[in-house]
Amino acid sequence: MNQTKNVIANKTEKLLRVRMLLRVSSNQQLDEGGDLITQRKIVEEYIANHSDWILDDKEYFEGGVSGYKNSVADRDALQEAYQDAKNQEYDILVVYKDDRLGRRMWEIGGYIMSLKSLGIDIYTVKDGCISPETDDVMGQIMLALRYGNAQKSSADTGMRVKDTAKKLVTQGKFMGGKAPYGYILQHSGEISKHGRALKHLVICPEQAEVVRHIYDLSLTKEYGSAKIACTLNTNEQYRRLAPNDVWKGGTITSILTNPIYCGYTAYNRRERLNGRNRSLNSSEWILANKPNPDIIIIDEDIWMKVQKKREIRGKKYSKSLENQDVTIISRNDGMLSLVDVLHCGYCGCKMVNGSRYNYWTIKDTGERKTSKIPIYKCQNAWQGVPHDKTKQFRADRIEPIIYGALAEYINHLLENENILEEITENNKAEKQRRSNDLAREQKKLNQIRQDIAVLEEHIPNAMTGTYDISLKELMDNIRKQKSKEQEQSAVVQQKESDLQASTITSKDWEEIKGNIPSWHEVFLYADTPTKRVLVNKLIERIDITRERIVIRFKISLDEFLPQSPMDNNGVVSK
Repeated sequence: MNQTKNVIANKTEKLLRVRMLLRVSSNQQLDEGGDLITQRKIVEEYIANHSDWILDDKEYFEGGVSGYKNSVADRDALQEAYQDAKNQEYDILVVYKDDRLGRRMWEIGGYIMSLKSLGIDIYTVKDGCISPETDDVMGQIMLALRYGNAQKSSADTGMRVKDTAKKLVTQGKFMGGKAPYGYILQHSGEISKHGRALKHLVICPEQAEVVRHIYDLSLTKEYGSAKIACTLNTNEQYRRLAPNDVWKGGTITSILTNPIYCGYTAYNRRERLNGRNRSLNSSEWILANKPNPDIIIIDEDIWMKVQKKREIRGKKYSKSLENQDVTIISRNDGMLSLVDVLHCGYCGCKMVNGSRYNYWTIKDTGERKTSKIPIYKCQNAWQGVPHDKTKQFRADRIEPIIYGALAEYINHLLENENILEEITENNKAEKQRRSNDLAREQKKLNQIRQDIAVLEEHIPNAMTGTYDISLKELMDNIRKQKSKEQEQSAVVQQKESDLQASTITSKDWEEIKGNIPSWHEVFLYADTPTKRVLVNKLIERIDITRERIVIRFKISLDEFLPQSPMDNNGVVSK
């Protein structure tokens, strides 16, 4: 009897802990009867056929994630599987097919070998173990070839998809995605060759009326995008219908330049380059051969007139007949010295680099002249977001005030020989406060991530109908939580930056002291990069309104400058 127990115990000890990784590259594959259910069933059956394997309760899942476009570093499921492997939580990772891991030649091969170095093998239902030994050079070469073929296959598929999309767009087909403002998506009654219900665009009457008003403001009143956004935001009826609660200039520009409103579906209006989207010239667009009368909101003639007027307005600073001897720079690509720290005192938005132009004519000669004036502008206000009062400030007017306050501030610092020690002591409480703020916001972020993990664990139950809410409602909740996660991550990053910014090192202090003898000259004659460095050494944030400039320094003088013009927060008002 004891011998039998020992045999059973030995068998139990040899069982390998197995987890599965499931990935679908589109949200449609999450639908009932889609690829996800098939994947899970096949993988479970494959694992059950191995008597020395035991399926772990935890699985890794990715929904609507491309294994070709997304890097390993950006895929949470792969990163989580790697961290769990480091903790020795499982022995084998099983996927349906090798392309479920990804389709990037060097990254996926490297990921597989990194798991192998931790003692974790990867199996696929079709090919079995695909993890070569760490000293198997030929096996690693074959692994690279495997995923090289997968990457090439995805690239080829992408080209075919683009070619097909171009062909369908010229036939007037809508290529899917989110419906443009003014439309909703409804089932068309057609079924794709993959068995999925297709949708088409249908005009939303209430939003369509807003679109017509936008085009009317652009054509008859010649308003720019920001002014149109501002006009809509001041009208309660139009504000209520704004996407994402507020109209912005970028949204208006998108509406005014989209040919969908005059019935033409379009493709290749944007391209993604180096991780960023950029708009392409209309000459590069692929348009439908003829308009679809069912989706026309704006008459084609009106749409063309709007494009022409926008083009004319865009060139109003360019060389023209009446001032042909005047060369005007249409965009200021320079960087003003306070852009890192200057904020709008009305809305809190960071001020950005801008320019304004003055024109005049010399009376005796008739010669046209122009000058470019650097300005700091509030980006929210320039996008048409509701805003109080002033939205821009001339650099040549506000910088001398701020530089003067800096010079006075530094002179006070230099009067105290032991200033660095006092600064260090005074900053302890502030650093502790900021550390507490960071910990509190990080805790919120961790809670959101835990909520997401819990929701994702219920996806299988929602697929089979054994969960309290439908799969669609569950995925909507997950998307909302992930949106909160992005927002909270930004808050945490800002808190981390605030904490780091609160410290001035002895090296910083010596550098500052070295520049003090010529402080005024530095700000009068130094180049912009030098000014920015000096400003960032001392200033944490500046808030500006028409009536007041508030400077928050990284060093507080409260404890040892009784006559300082600062308040309890280390603020100078001018």
